[in-house]
Amino acid sequence: MKQKLVLLTILILLFIGFIIVRFFILNQQNVYGRLKIISSPVTSIFIDNLAIGRTPFEDKYKIGEYLIKLIPEGNATDTASWQGKIKIFKNSLTYVNRELGSSDISSAGEIFTTIKMEKSPKNPNYGEIYVETEPNGAIVNLDNDEKGVASVILSDVLKGDHELSVFMPGFFRRTQKINVEPGYRVNAFFKLAVDQSQKTTTGKTLDEEKKATESAKTTKTMIIIKETETGWLRVRDGPSLTASEAAKVKPGEKYDFLDEKEGWYKIKYDEKEGWISSVFSQKVEE
Repeated sequence: MKQKLVLLTILILLFIGFIIVRFFILNQQNVYGRLKIISSPVTSIFIDNLAIGRTPFEDKYKIGEYLIKLIPEGNATDTASWQGKIKIFKNSLTYVNRELGSSDISSAGEIFTTIKMEKSPKNPNYGEIYVETEPNGAIVNLDNDEKGVASVILSDVLKGDHELSVFMPGFFRRTQKINVEPGYRVNAFFKLAVDQSQKTTTGKTLDEEKKATESAKTTKTMIIIKETETGWLRVRDGPSLTASEAAKVKPGEKYDFLDEKEGWYKIKYDEKEGWISSVFSQKVEE
């Protein structure tokens, strides 16, 4: 009887030991993902304000959220820096690509991550793609086939390599090759750069319109909201695409003009102040 109890105790201890090894030790070996960062021009990389190298860069990181800063090196003193938050997922690649211009509105890039789908696809060979763009409302094409307007989920995407493209009038098109794995979702975020050679509704380029609006005015200046794909336009706390969203305004509405920075108008709305993109708005005199 005692031998049976001793044997049972040993078996229980072995089982507990197996559970500890399986769910604690082995899992600790897999709480990493990979981070890849490329940029043009070459930049110094800071992760959570710690300098970790320069682009191009690739290394493994523990899963979680990180603040990335890219600061141009060398002679690129007139090039804008970039910062943003990214997430690292278990056994997955987070890909960051930035093409930095002289300002935020002339900069572009992508952030791609791959995560397990919440529900298994109806076909074991399918995955999916979730596309977001900044500004929102860009037209999404997959393998030269128009799929909708961002933000959008592309379901039942056959595994393998695909070409993903986004476009919005007044902005440069962005195109990237991606690989879809069965049962996984590719999260794709595109930042579009303004094409400043495009004509505005006044017949001037964006640069020409900006210079014209800097001259002194004797009449009251208003801002009218242009048509957008989404039917609304974000009002932000600051003149930057990374600034927090404060409200939304609709096409055709007019607001008092307060200030201007490159690519942005400051308006008064609901007794508050905020910034909107000048690409989707226009100055008028009353």
